[in-house]
Amino acid sequence: MDILLDEDEQVIQEAVRHYFEAECDTDRVRRIEDGGELLDTEMWQQLAELGWLGLALPAMQGGSEAPFTQLCLLFEEAGRALAPVPLHPHTVASLTLADAVAVGKGGPLAERLLSEAAAGESLLTWAWNERLPGTGPEAVTMSAEPDGNGWRLNGTKRFVEAFEGADYCLVAVRSNPSGGPEEGMSLLLVDTKAEGVAGVAQRAMGGDTQSEVAFDNVHVDGDALVGAVDAGWELARPMLERAVVLNCALVVGATRRAAERAFAYAKERVAFGHPIGSFQAIQHLCADMITWVDGAELLTREAAWHIALGMDAALPVAAAKAFTNERCQMVIREANQIHGGYAQVKEFDQQLWYRRAAAWSMRLGTSLDHRKTVARALELG
Repeated sequence: MDILLDEDEQVIQEAVRHYFEAECDTDRVRRIEDGGELLDTEMWQQLAELGWLGLALPAMQGGSEAPFTQLCLLFEEAGRALAPVPLHPHTVASLTLADAVAVGKGGPLAERLLSEAAAGESLLTWAWNERLPGTGPEAVTMSAEPDGNGWRLNGTKRFVEAFEGADYCLVAVRSNPSGGPEEGMSLLLVDTKAEGVAGVAQRAMGGDTQSEVAFDNVHVDGDALVGAVDAGWELARPMLERAVVLNCALVVGATRRAAERAFAYAKERVAFGHPIGSFQAIQHLCADMITWVDGAELLTREAAWHIALGMDAALPVAAAKAFTNERCQMVIREANQIHGGYAQVKEFDQQLWYRRAAAWSMRLGTSLDHRKTVARALELG
């Protein structure tokens, strides 16, 4: 296994970083956040024109069919730049539609939306969380009862990203309550403007929005089905694994930039006649920070490599998320410590990276949840 970047990956990373450095300064990030907007529509269209919204999608739907490892580089750089676009929910939903289409279980609606998603013409999101936390199939209880040639949905989903701006939402439902957690689940595409769908958006700590979405007697037709009836876990499991790794990539990107800013500040800030970076206490902090963020990056890339090769990724994905959640939090806290009081001032940029990395780390499972997955993979119980 070689998780160091090859020549093609280096070119992609440099191109993406060059774009974000040229187009995504903190003034632009603040303008979208302070204006209460969902996304930077101009940037979203630019990403579509560059082909990055379809980077890992099938060529038949306008994608580039890049491996998942290259897609993670896009997310690292988007996290580093704090790109004000809902790249994560859109990509997670799109890749799941691509999985279904690839095995002939997507249907015409999924194929159309996949093409529109790659072109930036439709914004997609997905809904998993309910009352119970976690990324296991038992967390899905929202009911989907047969209704004519389709289903009737009732229930509530929580923490749905970018819902108010999305055109369609890929929803995990319990289509067979008498079956086991894995056997009775289905995935359905729901028009976010459908009758009976109501979302309440809240601004998250990271500056983006998450919604609580109520489905009250919502009817969806048969073509809304993605995958097979009652077999949605076959698509949901890889969907969740990819979602976790892409989340880690965002966190790693933002954390590394926060650390770099702290290192630069330690060289510039003078106390007692010397740069504070010359003091051993600060040096040790910086050594820990680079070790932790490097570790998170390598574990994330290892998990992405497993997914790209179609290998069992449960253990590396969980290990990456457990480590990234904790160690990247430590890095951004130490970066704030080095900046001192400046880190707490809204007008100072450091808090932008802190808030986003912290908020993203809280999503898609706690370190404790993922340690349990690692323990199971090690057959410890």
